[in-house]
Amino acid sequence: MKGNIVVGQSGGPTAVINSSVAGVFAAAKKLGVNKIYGMVHGIEGFLDEQMIDLGEYLNDETGIEMLKRTPSAFLGSCRFKMPKIEGHEDVYEKIFQIMEKHDIECLFYAGGNDSMDTVKMLSDYAAAHNKPQRFMGVPKTIDNDLPITDHCPGYGSAAKYIATSIKEIIRDNESFGAKKPTVCIVEIMGRHAGWLTAAAALAKGDDCTGCDAIYLPEKDFDIDAFMAKVKELAATRSSVVIAVSEGVHLADGRFVCELAAGDKAVDAFGHKQLSGTAAYLANLVAAETGLKTRAIEFSTLQRAATHLASLTDINEAFQVGYDAVLAAEEGKTGMMITLDRNGDAPYQCGTSAYDIHAIANVERPVPAEWITEDGCGLNEGYEKYARPLIMGELTPLFVNGLPRHLVRK
Repeated sequence: MKGNIVVGQSGGPTAVINSSVAGVFAAAKKLGVNKIYGMVHGIEGFLDEQMIDLGEYLNDETGIEMLKRTPSAFLGSCRFKMPKIEGHEDVYEKIFQIMEKHDIECLFYAGGNDSMDTVKMLSDYAAAHNKPQRFMGVPKTIDNDLPITDHCPGYGSAAKYIATSIKEIIRDNESFGAKKPTVCIVEIMGRHAGWLTAAAALAKGDDCTGCDAIYLPEKDFDIDAFMAKVKELAATRSSVVIAVSEGVHLADGRFVCELAAGDKAVDAFGHKQLSGTAAYLANLVAAETGLKTRAIEFSTLQRAATHLASLTDINEAFQVGYDAVLAAEEGKTGMMITLDRNGDAPYQCGTSAYDIHAIANVERPVPAEWITEDGCGLNEGYEKYARPLIMGELTPLFVNGLPRHLVRK
C-alpha cells in the first residue's frame, strides 16, 4: 500500500477486539505502510477527525502483547448509525475528504452487524463515485450472529466466561443442600440470537451437573411451561440453576422483560435496551412457589473479561485483522474477513474475504437442530461446535496484584 490506513472499532466491545487492531497494525507494518491511524470512537469520531497514531503505542512487541490483554475497545467505540446515502451525500463526502487529507488509502472497521452495514455503505458510495479508497470489515461480536463466517471473534471468550461463571454459580447454589432449593436464574446477553446463553451448556462435565434449563430467543417463551418446569425441578432437586437470554419473548413478540418494565429505551439503531428478564422471572417464581430465588445478570462482565479470554479467540481475532490488511493489499474492498472451519479433530480454522452485501444487517440464529426438543437445552451438536472456541488461555500481565492494561494518552 502506498498510502496510510485507519482502523476503528464499533458497537459493543469484546475481550479480544483489541487483538484485531493489533493484527491490522502488525500486517500494515510488515507491508511498510507509513502511518497507521486509529479512529477514536469509531466512525463518529472519525467525522470529527479524532485519530491517533497507533505507532506511538505499538511499535514494539510489548505494546502489541499489552493490547492483546486489554479489554474493551482501546480506540473507543460508538453506536453511530450512518445515514442512508440519498440525501446525506455531505456526510459521505466529509469522510472521503478526511481520508484524502490524511492520505488514507484504506479504512478497516471492526464490528458486528451494524458496523458491517457502515462498511457496505462506504464501499458502495466509493464505487458509485469512482473513489479509489477501499473499505474492509473485520468481524467482531460476542453475539456470534454474523452470517457466512463459522463464528465471530469475541464469542469464544464470552462463552468461556459464561460457562465458567455458570459452573461457579452451580457450585455455590449446590453448597447449601437445603430441603427446598434456591432457584437461581441467570440472565445472559442475546437479543434475537441465543449463542451466548447457549454457552451455559458448556458448564456441564464430569465435575458439574450443568444448567437445569436453558432458554434461547430462537424459541417462543411460554411462561406457563416455564413455571411447570421450575416446579418439576424443585420437587426433586436441592439446587435449580436456569440460564435465560435477555431477549426471550412471548409468542406475540413481546420481550419477557417488558412484562415488568413496560416500554424500553432504544439506542441509535432502534434496538430496545433489554434488562430485567431474570429479575422478573425470579419474582414470579417466588410469588407462585414461595421458594427462595436469586436473579443474576452478567451484563457487561461477559464481554469485558480479558483475564479469562480464550487463547483461540485472541489468535483468531488477531488473524482476521491481519488478513483484512492482506486482502486490501490485493485490491479487495467491500468485503469482510470470515473464519472458515476446516476440521474438528484437531480443530482447524482458516480465513477468506467475503462480499459485505451478504453479511450486513443479517442475523444468524442458533441452528434449530442444536436445541433440544423440549426447547430448554442444547445437544451435543452445539458442544462440538463451541468447545474448540474456548480453548487456551493468555495470562494477564499483573502489576500490584491486578491485570495491566494499555490505555490511550
